Amino acid sequence: MSAFPRIDRLPPYVFAVVGDLKMKLRRQNIDIVDFSMGNPDSPTPRHIVDKLVEAAQKPANHRYSLSRGIPNLRKAVCDRYARNYGVYLDPDGECIATMGSKEGLAHLSMAILSPGDVVLAPDPTYPIHKYAAVLAGADVRSVPIGPGRDFFEDMTTAVRNAWPKPKVLFICYPHNPTTEVTTLEFFQKVVDFAKEHNLWVIHDLAYADLVFDGYKAPSFLQAKGAKDVGVEFTSLSKTYSMPGWRMGFCAGNRELVGALTRIKSYLDYGIFQPIQIASTVALNGPQDCVDETVELYRQRRDCLIEGLDRIGWHVEPPKATMFVWAQIPEEFRKMGSVEFSKLLLNEAHVAVSPGLGFGSYGDDYVRIALIENEQRTKQAIRGIRRVLSGGVDIPEEEHDAS
Repeated sequence: MSAFPRIDRLPPYVFAVVGDLKMKLRRQNIDIVDFSMGNPDSPTPRHIVDKLVEAAQKPANHRYSLSRGIPNLRKAVCDRYARNYGVYLDPDGECIATMGSKEGLAHLSMAILSPGDVVLAPDPTYPIHKYAAVLAGADVRSVPIGPGRDFFEDMTTAVRNAWPKPKVLFICYPHNPTTEVTTLEFFQKVVDFAKEHNLWVIHDLAYADLVFDGYKAPSFLQAKGAKDVGVEFTSLSKTYSMPGWRMGFCAGNRELVGALTRIKSYLDYGIFQPIQIASTVALNGPQDCVDETVELYRQRRDCLIEGLDRIGWHVEPPKATMFVWAQIPEEFRKMGSVEFSKLLLNEAHVAVSPGLGFGSYGDDYVRIALIENEQRTKQAIRGIRRVLSGGVDIPEEEHDAS
């Protein structure tokens, strides 16, 4: 009676360990500086909110909408691709609105994958890139990424060792959690590899606009032939500080977009229409709000990186995303990312995400989200300094566990 095969395939949620401890400490009135979740804290720009309010006051907008997104919204997405990347899309057949990227990734996986299919996904990576496929009944083969790795060499090995041959490749650049960035040349190699091995490609471009130091993130769809083999997901969550609005998009290959359109037509009636109308204004309206958001994250990044450097924790500043991917200091590395995250919570009162939650190759790292202001970040640095300087004892059982 209690057997749920899809749910049983999901591993224990690593982040819950930190989340439960965080709530326990807060119930004790302990102030926690929380870097654990990539949840933007800035308000959505006023002109977008104003359009939502205006549209919500019209009763015609209270009815069921279109599951694939209203025409003006899909056109706005395609216009933005043309402006920013020189990529031209058909809003009627090559673009669909989704309830954030996660919903779209999950439902596209459900539409195109069957039990026994094999999917390639990076390790470490954002969990939905693996578990969308798992929930669809497919099997996942990990492709390690990180310093000193050759992605295409590792991917070739994964393809050679997999049976049946992989059907889908998930990628994500700028990458969550590692913050790695890439080039259009890389995407071209991905397209060529996909054609050679008969792979579909699903690219997550959630952090397209959160870029620093002159770096500009390319779109996968800019690569020659990309629309032949794949799609790209984008989102308004980070770019316009709209995480709770749940507004995302899938664009590219007509067959994949069609599959997602068809399955969504059975599953939902679309996002509340005033949200779609306001999202159209976000895409078509003034973009100075995006520049302000990027600058805010850059300042927070610099404050955190400089503070960590002062206390002896040297981390490379990321060129993109709203995260810092920090290798655990050597003297604590044997603890693993979960125990180190618990140590920071208990002794520094700082919450971070353990790298193990993103894959086994992430266990030497923690992910720090740039969601606290500079004053709170400096408070966190003081707490972390106490831990790194030996101002606290590591419990004996954590030594034994390592």
